[in-house]
Amino acid sequence: LKPQDLYLVAYNSACCVGWALVLALTVSTLVKGVPEDGLKETLANVYSTENLAMLLTYSQSAALLEILHSAIGFVRSPVIVTAMQVSSRIFALAAIVYSPESQVQWGAGLMILSWSLVEVPRYLFYIMAIITGDATKKTPFPLFWLRYSLFAILYPTGIVGEVTVFLASANDAAFGGLHGAISFFYSVALPVIYFFGSPFMIMNMVGNRKKAFKKRFAKPPPPPRGLVFPLDKAGTRSSTPVNKTIIEAAIRASNPELADKVAKASGWRFKYVKFLTSMVEDSMKSPKAALDIAQAGLDKAYEVFQFVAEDGTSVSVKEVMASKSKEQFKTGFIKGEGAPAKKVLEIPYNGKTLSGQELKDQVQKWVDYGTIEPSAGDAIKACVDNPGYLDLSDKYFVLLGAGSAMGPFLVLMALGANVVAVDLDRSGIWKRLISIAKKSPGSITFPMTKEQAACKDEDAICEVAGCNLFTQTPMIRDWLIDLYPGKKFTVGSYAYLNGALHVQVSLAMDAICKDLTEKRPGTSLAYLCTPTDLHFIPKEANEASAAHYKDFSKKPYCILMGLLGNGKFLRKNARKPISGEGGEFYYVNGISVAQGPNYALAKRMQHWRAIIARSKGCIVSSNIAPSTSTVSVIQNRTFAWAYEGMPYFKPYEIFAPETSNAVMSAILFYDLSDSKSAGNPKTKLANPNQLFQWGSFHGGTWRCAYEVDSIGEASVFIYFGRVAAPYVGIVVAAGAAVAAKYFGYF
Repeated sequence: LKPQDLYLVAYNSACCVGWALVLALTVSTLVKGVPEDGLKETLANVYSTENLAMLLTYSQSAALLEILHSAIGFVRSPVIVTAMQVSSRIFALAAIVYSPESQVQWGAGLMILSWSLVEVPRYLFYIMAIITGDATKKTPFPLFWLRYSLFAILYPTGIVGEVTVFLASANDAAFGGLHGAISFFYSVALPVIYFFGSPFMIMNMVGNRKKAFKKRFAKPPPPPRGLVFPLDKAGTRSSTPVNKTIIEAAIRASNPELADKVAKASGWRFKYVKFLTSMVEDSMKSPKAALDIAQAGLDKAYEVFQFVAEDGTSVSVKEVMASKSKEQFKTGFIKGEGAPAKKVLEIPYNGKTLSGQELKDQVQKWVDYGTIEPSAGDAIKACVDNPGYLDLSDKYFVLLGAGSAMGPFLVLMALGANVVAVDLDRSGIWKRLISIAKKSPGSITFPMTKEQAACKDEDAICEVAGCNLFTQTPMIRDWLIDLYPGKKFTVGSYAYLNGALHVQVSLAMDAICKDLTEKRPGTSLAYLCTPTDLHFIPKEANEASAAHYKDFSKKPYCILMGLLGNGKFLRKNARKPISGEGGEFYYVNGISVAQGPNYALAKRMQHWRAIIARSKGCIVSSNIAPSTSTVSVIQNRTFAWAYEGMPYFKPYEIFAPETSNAVMSAILFYDLSDSKSAGNPKTKLANPNQLFQWGSFHGGTWRCAYEVDSIGEASVFIYFGRVAAPYVGIVVAAGAAVAAKYFGYF
């Protein structure tokens, strides 16, 4: 165990012992007192048990350290949520310690019993989770069950006990009677907060229980097949050492001294951002440095990742992609039956469908507000003014991950494009895609394991349609190389998966893109970049961010959050420029640490391929998409809450998937059609990474006062503040009534 782990084991052990002693004293009092005095009277005597008050105070006060643990990264719990949970207990502790009347009523004993019954297994669970290294699967099941089940009874009983303590203390002259504000806080504010907040807390635990049990009893994964992480010395396929190795190799191409530091670094999850930032700064030295970093990183990925065949043998991805697949896909094709495409750019937005001048006006509003870059606005307007950009009848788009929520499939089909769809071999996916295609003026081509003519109906076609990017990478590549000879493909990488799988699928798509750009003349590439990454930005965006920082840093709320975060919250977004060959370059650090190093690496590999392909003469459309409320994002409650509060920080706007799809498709069409686009290799750039500087529909990330990773907690607070506004009104009204009665107005 690391020193940090040893400390956490010691801390949790001490807390566990403290609560176990509280529980033992409580149970002893109940066992002795209930037969003679009854349950209610005995519960009222629990707090007076010898030594219990002291142990309770020490054990619960120690929980204040949990806020610190979260703030400094010792644990992954959200700081704000932890602070709220601990604070509610501290309020109750203060009431029972300083209010004699609250100590001698039955709710005090109920609260103490509930707390101790929850805390003993909780701290034991944490200890075992640290020691075993796996909180879900390796902790003893009885302990696991108690951790995720006791809340169903003990949260309600604990809440009832706490509320009785609040009310009793508020009416106690020795405590609440000292000041009217204290009485109001404990008699009105806290009970109201508990009344409305408790159901959310309990339902949150219900959700956590479902997830934990689902994960614990999930079926073991099948034997590894296809593109996988390599085995480490322990015989596991860990992503961290591979992630670190690839970044080290990329940095070594430009900065060997820094690469040595990467090799020696521990705690990669909490340090990777620092090294990625340095790597981006190194890429600003010269075009050669940028391309060398990209090539070295990809070369190392192809070298270390393995491809496991069905017989269990494995070779590197580089080796498997060097040979032709022995098997071949059949080709399916369906022509749409819809009316001819209108060749008019339409953007769904806030319940309306915008086009023509109305769309251009809205685009200009986004530009003026700072939500998008002027170059992105110009690209969208160009599509409005040039209907020919939307004539896709002779264009072929290969969509790797055709069913992706952020992909352009719907827009392409509506405009009559020829879509080559690559997605998983699941009939449900193909029923949806084919259904959309049939109603459109476009066409869909897709891989099949059986001749289309041999399928009796559409359901039969869907059963044998599709493929697997992980296990059939060379086979997909071969099929695409031979498909529609002479046609120019635009290959879009849109597949997305969580965690380490995202790195695997990104490398699989990259292997296909690499060979298509080299073996099919005229192939262009398309990517959707995330705003939560490190990007070159225009000087004007940096200046706008600095101006917003000057304004927002004076706001009381921002000052308060800055003080509470001690440098972690609301970090300045604007950075000083870095000098390099070709001038001064500005960049933004949009990385969200919570997304993890695998997400960052997966997106970085796409950056690397984009600039390498462009340097070799390919058109590359690689533009930053805005933060979008896709299902995969908002299923994380914390992200969903933050999204609701982020627009407070000008010029943020969170977009619906249909809006993001449409605007990003428009910028793609511009890149493919206009020779002035940054994606066109004939357009001169001072540095290859300036490709990502233009055409950005970032949603406000670049021009916001603060780094995106530092506004999450503040945004969540804003969201809950809005949700709580009606309840605050109730509290204020009740407070006014209490005050009126106190001063004798009625």
